[in-house]
Order: sequence, then C-alpha cells, then structure tokens
Amino acid sequence: MSGPNAPARLERSMLSVPGASAKMIEKAVASAADAVMLDLEDAVPAAGKPAARPIVAHALRSLDWGGKIRLFRINALDTVWAYRDLIEVVEAAGPSIDAIMVPKVGRPEDIAFVDILLTQIEGALGLNRRIGIEAQIESASGLLNAERIAFASPRLEALVFGPGDYAASMRMPLDAIGALDEWDEAYPGHRWHYAMQRIVAAARAAGLRAQDGPLADYKDLDGLRRVARIARAIGFDGKWCIHPAQIAVVNEVFSPTPHELVWARRVVDAYEAAVREGRGVVTLDGTMIDMASVRMAQAALNRERR
Repeated sequence: MSGPNAPARLERSMLSVPGASAKMIEKAVASAADAVMLDLEDAVPAAGKPAARPIVAHALRSLDWGGKIRLFRINALDTVWAYRDLIEVVEAAGPSIDAIMVPKVGRPEDIAFVDILLTQIEGALGLNRRIGIEAQIESASGLLNAERIAFASPRLEALVFGPGDYAASMRMPLDAIGALDEWDEAYPGHRWHYAMQRIVAAARAAGLRAQDGPLADYKDLDGLRRVARIARAIGFDGKWCIHPAQIAVVNEVFSPTPHELVWARRVVDAYEAAVREGRGVVTLDGTMIDMASVRMAQAALNRERR
C-alpha cells in the first residue's frame, strides 16, 4: 500500500546493515530481503559517520540491487550529522535511492524539513524521480503525533515502529528489543498493542505502508515467527530484520498463505459471478460476502502478484 503519488512496493522484509561495512552491505544486497536499509545511525559510531557516507553512496550507485527497495537511514534530526547525511549521500547517489529512513520522528515538521531539503537537492541535480521517505515512530511524542506525521508529505511511503527507543521513551522495562518477555507476562494483554495499532491506523488513513520493528535476538526464529504473526494480525505489511537468518521467516509470515489465496480467489469469483448475473446478494459456503470481504480478497491477490 502507498500514498496516492507513491509507487506501490512489496516490503515484507527490510534488512538493515551497518553503512560503514562494504562487505556486509554486499551480502545484504545479495539476500532475499525485499528491501535493504544502509544504516548511518545506530549501527555506525560517532567517529565513523562521516567516512560511512561515501561507502553508502557507492553501494547504492554501484551494486546490483536486483529490484530490491534501496534505502539508507540518516541520523536523527537533533544531531549534527543528519543534514550532511542527506546532502552527501543524495548528491552522490540520488538516482539510485528509492527512499530515506528518518529515525525518531516526533512531529510532522521533522518530515517537512527532510522534504524541503530533498526538494532542493533533487532540483540542483535535475532528478526527475522523487525520493520517498519512511518515518520511524519510536517515542511518546512520535506516537501522539502519528496521524499528523502520516500526512506530513507526499513523499511519505511508510511508518515504521521502533520498539526499543519507544520503550525507552515510555520508561517501559524491556529485556530484549522486539521480544515478548517476563514483562509481557506481567501485563494482562498485549502491551505493545496500542502503539502498534495506532501506527497502522495512521498509516492506513494516509495510504501508507506500516512496518514492524526488529527482534534483536536473531537466533530465536520461533520467537520471531510469533511476534511477526502478531504484527501481521494487527495489520502491518512487513517487519524489520537485523540478520539475514530472519528474512525467510518474515517473508513467509507476511505473504498470503495458500489457504488465504484459495479463499481470496473463491470470494472474487463468487462476487464477479453475482455481478454478471445481476444478483444483489452474494454468498459463499453459506456465508454472506460483503464489499469488505471482496477488498480483503483483492488485497491478498495483489500481494501475490507483486
């Protein structure tokens, strides 16, 4: 799903990789992830950030991405690095960038700033293709402003939940980022539900994708499957991976199952037959089919086609 002017993209899995490591970037680009995000923020120490920018730009320009979504993450806008991240990488690799990840977005003005600067760089370069933005919601202020952030720019393509920084912002105890732990057992319900559902609702209202955050314990594939299924049940389109070992599970969970595809085809066929025959009531196996069912079925089939 995407905004009215944004390209449609399949982003079940997004693999993040340190922007300072050319070797790790090459492996990530050769992976089965739908998107690869070259990280200049948390994955690069302060002293290494300036030197990582040309590495990121070179990888975006020169590697064979094989149709993957090409992203890089700038540093937060309250740091001294963010504006140089944008200028140096986009000026060097603008035509090879699909979207920019903006971390710690707390208000719509954050997105407006990035939009304005990108517009100026694109104009100076003569780019005829607009670079997209994915906004990370990972703080109390970001969540409270999620609806306004979602409509902040026509460049926006996705809202991304950042559970680690969100937990820190809310002072929530957390044993491992993205995991269900003893504190989840202490809470009578799913303690991330409000934040995750609000992000999905804001994204859907604006016609954007919604991406769940990562699971830090990349060896726990059973735990990954569990939290990924919860995210999909809430409505997310995909999930952030921090290791190639997580990609297969995430791609599987966020793809329609064979059962879903069979159901979707039968629903669409039944609806189209009713339209041809002029019937106002559509049923399938004794169950009434309404337009909501048809839209869900069409969405599943669309994901299969992509």
